[in-house]
Amino acid sequence: MADQPENATEASGDEGYQTLRGFVTGEDPEEPIYVSQNLDLAPTHVHRRGELRHPSSRPYQHDMWIYEPPVKESEPLHAHIDALWAAIRDRKEYLLDLKRTATVDVFCGYRSNSDSAGVEVPYKSLQIFQELAVPFGLSIIIA
Repeated sequence: MADQPENATEASGDEGYQTLRGFVTGEDPEEPIYVSQNLDLAPTHVHRRGELRHPSSRPYQHDMWIYEPPVKESEPLHAHIDALWAAIRDRKEYLLDLKRTATVDVFCGYRSNSDSAGVEVPYKSLQIFQELAVPFGLSIIIA
Protein backbone atom coordinates (compact mmCIF):
# COMPACT_ATOMS: atom_id res chain seq x y z
CA MET A 1 0.00 0.00 0.00
CA ALA A 2 1.34 3.43 -0.92
CA ASP A 3 2.16 5.94 1.80
CA GLN A 4 -0.59 8.49 2.32
CA PRO A 5 0.34 12.20 2.39
CA GLU A 6 0.68 13.68 5.88
CA ASN A 7 -1.49 16.69 5.04
CA ALA A 8 -3.25 18.56 2.28
CA THR A 9 -0.11 20.55 1.50
CA GLU A 10 1.83 17.38 0.71
CA ALA A 11 -1.06 15.96 -1.29
CA SER A 12 -1.35 19.04 -3.50
CA GLY A 13 2.37 19.63 -4.05
CA ASP A 14 1.73 23.06 -2.55
CA GLU A 15 4.64 25.03 -1.11
CA GLY A 16 3.23 25.34 2.40
CA TYR A 17 4.89 25.86 5.73
CA GLN A 18 3.85 25.83 9.33
CA THR A 19 5.32 27.76 12.23
CA LEU A 20 4.78 27.98 15.95
CA ARG A 21 5.99 30.36 18.63
CA GLY A 22 5.45 30.46 22.36
CA PHE A 23 5.20 34.02 23.72
CA VAL A 24 5.41 35.67 27.10
CA THR A 25 4.46 39.35 26.86
CA GLY A 26 3.21 42.10 29.10
CA GLU A 27 3.67 45.58 30.45
CA ASP A 28 6.15 44.36 33.03
CA PRO A 29 6.61 40.58 32.92
CA GLU A 30 9.45 38.83 34.69
CA GLU A 31 12.93 39.64 33.52
CA PRO A 32 13.62 37.53 30.42
CA ILE A 33 16.54 35.85 32.16
CA TYR A 34 14.15 34.50 34.82
CA VAL A 35 11.73 33.22 32.19
CA SER A 36 14.63 31.42 30.50
CA GLN A 37 15.86 29.98 33.79
CA ASN A 38 12.42 28.84 34.93
CA LEU A 39 11.63 27.21 31.57
CA ASP A 40 15.19 25.92 31.15
CA LEU A 41 15.04 27.17 27.55
CA ALA A 42 17.04 29.69 25.58
CA PRO A 43 14.67 32.11 23.85
CA THR A 44 14.63 32.47 20.09
CA HIS A 45 14.05 36.20 20.50
CA VAL A 46 13.73 38.69 23.35
CA HIS A 47 12.98 42.37 23.26
CA ARG A 48 12.19 44.96 25.92
CA ARG A 49 9.59 47.69 25.91
CA GLY A 50 11.05 50.83 24.39
CA GLU A 51 13.69 49.07 22.29
CA LEU A 52 13.76 49.70 18.55
CA ARG A 53 13.67 46.93 15.95
CA HIS A 54 15.76 49.21 13.72
CA PRO A 55 16.63 52.94 13.90
CA SER A 56 13.57 54.18 11.97
CA SER A 57 11.01 51.91 13.69
CA ARG A 58 8.66 52.74 16.51
CA PRO A 59 9.64 51.35 19.92
CA TYR A 60 8.22 48.04 21.07
CA GLN A 61 5.21 48.58 23.31
CA HIS A 62 5.72 45.44 25.42
CA ASP A 63 8.45 43.18 26.68
CA MET A 64 8.48 39.85 24.87
CA TRP A 65 10.15 36.46 25.31
CA ILE A 66 9.73 34.09 22.33
CA TYR A 67 10.63 30.45 21.89
CA GLU A 68 10.32 28.67 18.55
CA PRO A 69 10.95 24.92 18.69
CA PRO A 70 13.67 23.69 16.31
CA VAL A 71 11.32 22.11 13.76
CA LYS A 72 11.59 22.62 10.00
CA GLU A 73 8.89 24.85 8.53
CA SER A 74 8.03 22.05 6.09
CA GLU A 75 6.99 19.73 8.94
CA PRO A 76 3.25 19.42 9.71
CA LEU A 77 1.84 21.92 12.21
CA HIS A 78 1.26 19.22 14.82
CA ALA A 79 5.02 18.48 14.83
CA HIS A 80 5.64 22.11 15.84
CA ILE A 81 2.93 22.02 18.51
CA ASP A 82 4.17 18.71 19.90
CA ALA A 83 7.77 19.98 20.03
CA LEU A 84 6.73 23.12 21.94
CA TRP A 85 4.62 21.09 24.39
CA ALA A 86 7.48 18.62 24.94
CA ALA A 87 9.80 21.55 25.72
CA ILE A 88 7.49 23.24 28.26
CA ARG A 89 5.18 20.48 29.57
CA ASP A 90 7.17 20.00 32.78
CA ARG A 91 7.03 23.78 33.43
CA LYS A 92 3.25 24.03 33.05
CA GLU A 93 2.66 25.21 36.64
CA TYR A 94 5.24 27.97 36.22
CA LEU A 95 3.51 29.18 33.04
CA LEU A 96 0.09 29.10 34.68
CA ASP A 97 1.47 31.14 37.57
CA LEU A 98 3.17 33.54 35.15
CA LYS A 99 -0.22 34.20 33.51
CA ARG A 100 -1.16 36.23 36.63
CA THR A 101 1.27 38.98 35.59
CA ALA A 102 1.97 38.38 31.89
CA THR A 103 0.33 37.10 28.74
CA VAL A 104 1.29 33.55 27.85
CA ASP A 105 0.36 32.83 24.26
CA VAL A 106 0.95 30.29 21.51
CA PHE A 107 1.06 31.52 17.90
CA CYS A 108 0.45 29.09 15.05
CA GLY A 109 0.91 30.04 11.43
CA TYR A 110 0.30 28.38 8.10
CA ARG A 111 1.34 29.74 4.70
CA SER A 112 0.44 28.24 1.35
CA ASN A 113 0.51 29.15 -2.31
CA SER A 114 -2.66 27.15 -2.95
CA ASP A 115 -6.17 28.30 -2.18
CA SER A 116 -7.27 24.69 -1.65
CA ALA A 117 -4.55 23.62 0.81
CA GLY A 118 -5.31 22.95 4.45
CA VAL A 119 -3.94 21.87 7.76
CA GLU A 120 -4.99 19.09 10.10
CA VAL A 121 -4.03 18.87 13.77
CA PRO A 122 -4.57 15.60 15.68
CA TYR A 123 -6.61 16.07 18.85
CA LYS A 124 -3.72 14.89 21.06
CA SER A 125 -1.62 17.78 19.78
CA LEU A 126 -4.19 20.25 21.13
CA GLN A 127 -3.47 19.30 24.76
CA ILE A 128 -1.08 22.25 25.16
CA PHE A 129 -3.93 24.71 24.60
CA GLN A 130 -6.21 23.03 27.12
CA GLU A 131 -3.50 22.60 29.77
CA LEU A 132 -2.32 26.21 29.49
CA ALA A 133 -5.87 27.53 29.06
CA VAL A 134 -4.93 29.49 25.94
CA PRO A 135 -6.91 29.64 22.70
CA PHE A 136 -5.91 27.73 19.59
CA GLY A 137 -5.54 30.35 16.91
CA LEU A 138 -4.14 29.84 13.45
CA SER A 139 -2.87 32.61 11.19
CA ILE A 140 -3.41 31.51 7.58
CA ILE A 141 -1.66 33.27 4.69
CA ILE A 142 -2.38 32.43 1.06
CA ALA A 143 0.38 33.89 -1.10
